[in-house]
Amino acid sequence: MIDFITTNTGVLFKYTPEAADRSWVWNELQTHSTVKISRIFNFDVNDLTNPPSINQDFDSYIYEFQFGSFNDDYIVIPGCVLNILNDLYISKDINLRRGIFAAERNISIFGRLSHLLNHSNPIFIGGGAAEAIPSDVFSELLRKFPNSNEVDKYADARVHLILEQYVDGMKDARGHYEAYLNKVAPKRVSNLDLSVINELEIEKYTLIRDTIENSLKTKGHWSEKEWQNLMVQFLLLLFPKYILVVENITIHDYYSTPGKKKDRFIDIGLVDSSGNLDIIEVKKPFDDKILRRTKYRGNSIPTSELSGGIMQAEKYLFHLSKWGTKGEENLTKKYASKLPSGMSIHISYPKAIIIVGRDQIGDGNMTPNQKLDFEIIKRKYTNMMDIITYDDLLRRLNRTISALKN
Repeated sequence: MIDFITTNTGVLFKYTPEAADRSWVWNELQTHSTVKISRIFNFDVNDLTNPPSINQDFDSYIYEFQFGSFNDDYIVIPGCVLNILNDLYISKDINLRRGIFAAERNISIFGRLSHLLNHSNPIFIGGGAAEAIPSDVFSELLRKFPNSNEVDKYADARVHLILEQYVDGMKDARGHYEAYLNKVAPKRVSNLDLSVINELEIEKYTLIRDTIENSLKTKGHWSEKEWQNLMVQFLLLLFPKYILVVENITIHDYYSTPGKKKDRFIDIGLVDSSGNLDIIEVKKPFDDKILRRTKYRGNSIPTSELSGGIMQAEKYLFHLSKWGTKGEENLTKKYASKLPSGMSIHISYPKAIIIVGRDQIGDGNMTPNQKLDFEIIKRKYTNMMDIITYDDLLRRLNRTISALKN
């Protein structure tokens, strides 16, 4: 049995062996000068504060080891007691018990923690130290430390994964482990409070929506460049797969005039987290710039502005792809100061996004047939570009805000 006793100077570790021969602790100290108790705690002979007498009756004897000393509001436990490199400072407010130091199967909790550290600085638990692990966080760690059942299921799953191709008739150990994780997962995340983050997300998307909506009503006189400047601010929020916006990309055209190189300029490019480059075209939000008012054999067809924008994006993608590794090197060098350390730009089947026009035709919204025709046009190019109207953007933002509020 283990007890932690507070004295005027520190904490004593009192140990009553449960074995029939209680003298084994003293025999270990005499033979090796050290002893491991309860598979976690390590003491040397000098830590024993009440050495037994020559004729000691061990049936009634209780070992008392110096366990920790006081330092302001902390109990300081030398790292050697727990067989770790870090001294442990634990708040006096925490009641000491074996379960604080040992998990199931006698796994040393602070041994695992120390193994994850790349320094030998003290570990602080609770109290007011700036570097301390808060008491409630430490309590959560103790609750979530793997238990025997979880360790067994994980071990079974690992064996199953390795041998399932060679041994018939195996139980679905991996399935049982995944089912167990699915069962305990809600409990593990139940303490997370994401309401503040949720509110900030709602405010973020509301700001973007209101800004675009107000600009559509009042900034009809803006140039295309002014609309680009507005939208550039929001692109990484509207399309979160991207991490970087690059502007004024110079690419080389070797095909328009055979034998001559011509520079072309892409206004905006988007780089994703893997370094892949896509492009985006931001056009003015004119009405009646998506589908012609007149039909061709009963079908709505794209306006020259939409067809021209699509063709322009296709040509940019063509020249980018033809540029190859040379282009990747040039672009990486040009935008090196903006790229995260170690990242390079890749031209790997680049795609385009075109933000263009409104859903309105002839001062009214599209009819169902016009919406269908427009959807067919968009899907025709879906393998290389995404065609989005400003009204599409507003609908996406409204639905995102609504979903976050529910």
